[in-house]
Amino acid sequence: MKIGIGGTFNILHKGHKKLINEALKFADTDGLVFIGVTTDEFLKKKKKSKPYEIRVKNLASYLKQNKYFNRVKIKPISDKYGPTLTEDFDAIIVSPETYETVIEINDLRLKKGLKPIKIVKIPYVLAEDGKPISTSRIIKKEIDKDGNILPKD
Repeated sequence: MKIGIGGTFNILHKGHKKLINEALKFADTDGLVFIGVTTDEFLKKKKKSKPYEIRVKNLASYLKQNKYFNRVKIKPISDKYGPTLTEDFDAIIVSPETYETVIEINDLRLKKGLKPIKIVKIPYVLAEDGKPISTSRIIKKEIDKDGNILPKD
């Protein structure tokens, strides 16, 4: 099986780890998980972020620590579709934040005569306050990478 996920992975947090773990679980022991990491060029239009090389290095470190690295292929993606419009995937694992993009991907795939990709939508991982864990909340120092509320200065 070939399973896809994608993102910025600016600050690797509990939500990202859940996404990766679900993809690996879905791929089973002999499947491959493709992780698309957004390029610096693509992000210039959207938001500030750590350089691509650092984001990939942090992601690879997490994967190696958990012995997942041999089941994963990390590649740059320079748009919101990545290789999904040209390559076959058995499934894409998404959060609610990116669900609409995968609906769009499948519409475009059908127009190109390709089979749709199975969509597996997982819920947000919530912080202590019941709101989704996100990089922007971590940067604002509302929460830490595990969703714990941080004291206000």
